[in-house]
Amino acid sequence: MTGKKYSSILFILGIIILAFNLRPAITSVGPILGIIREDLAISNWSVGLLTSLPLLAFAIMSPIAPRLANNTSNEKAILYGLVTLLIGIGIRSTSLIFFLFAGTVLIGIGIAIINVILPSLIKNNFPAKIGLMTGVYTTSMSIFAATASGLSVPLTKDLDLGWKWSLASWSILAITGIIIWVFVMNNGSKMKNQELYEPSTVKLLKSPVAWQVTIFMGGLQSFLFYVTISWLAEILISNGFSTSHAGLYVAYLQFISLPATFFTPVLAGRLTNQQPIVLTFGLSGMIGYTILYFQPGLIGTIVSITLIGIMLGASISLALALLGLRTTNGRQAAELSGMAQSFGYLLASLGPILIGFIFDMAHDWDTSILSILFVTFIMTLVGLGASEIN
Repeated sequence: MTGKKYSSILFILGIIILAFNLRPAITSVGPILGIIREDLAISNWSVGLLTSLPLLAFAIMSPIAPRLANNTSNEKAILYGLVTLLIGIGIRSTSLIFFLFAGTVLIGIGIAIINVILPSLIKNNFPAKIGLMTGVYTTSMSIFAATASGLSVPLTKDLDLGWKWSLASWSILAITGIIIWVFVMNNGSKMKNQELYEPSTVKLLKSPVAWQVTIFMGGLQSFLFYVTISWLAEILISNGFSTSHAGLYVAYLQFISLPATFFTPVLAGRLTNQQPIVLTFGLSGMIGYTILYFQPGLIGTIVSITLIGIMLGASISLALALLGLRTTNGRQAAELSGMAQSFGYLLASLGPILIGFIFDMAHDWDTSILSILFVTFIMTLVGLGASEIN
């Protein structure tokens, strides 16, 4: 194997390992929110912060991440992100409520750094394969997001680790990521980052397309993802499912989304107009949440979760692909990524808190599900604009 080919394979492996770390620290929380709430004696509004705080950290850190990469390098910035993620996981897994939330913020900061830099790396290193590489890393991300959801309850209850050690176990991925990334750096696999973060002549804040992508990706799509991941288990438990089964359904939601996660950006890269894709997964999500509203039995629940999973998988991968497809170079991709994750995740961070608050006020999930259904409709409309030929 030639040195160049080895470097390319190592670089792709590094991207995949990075993707493995982008969700488990967050998705592992949802299935055991009830356990954490009871152990700490806090409200649904407060426990919703555990999934909202990372999004607030995304919003604050996203415009800073490109500057960090510019002052150091892409490789070092990503390493700093992994180390911050590891520290956050460790701090969160303590008995003190303050450290629980402080660690959650650090987790969000670490993930935000990696989130912002990855799309620009793909844009610069794989300009002709944006759809394929986006599919690879979003699928990798979704696999471990689903795995974390599925294992949270078994680790907590069946293995009797408790919620603290269950959440701490995902530090293994961060440690592995750090080791692999050090190899990438030492191997001399230099990622193309020249002019990535120079001032752009494109005024993104005045671009309707940039705002459509921002609201679609960071705001509405992420709102739906984190709300669903955070509260689906609790909704299912209220419908009569056990805690273990509810956790498995949350994992199923993410596993069933994998085909859509992979193939959507590949298809999007071959189309000049992605509106048919948006319309398809938008309808899928709206039908899925409508079925869930009527508190279906086993078959209805599976159908509902399947349709919602297709929507979530397709929408996140299309949103990430649009960062490359709607820009002309890596610099613009980085800027749009920072904008989308800053403004967008600020909106998305309200999701888990808002839905938890609505439940506390209404004392049932009906109003919350109707709110989620409305957001799905708005996301579809905005997505149609973001995916239009421009």
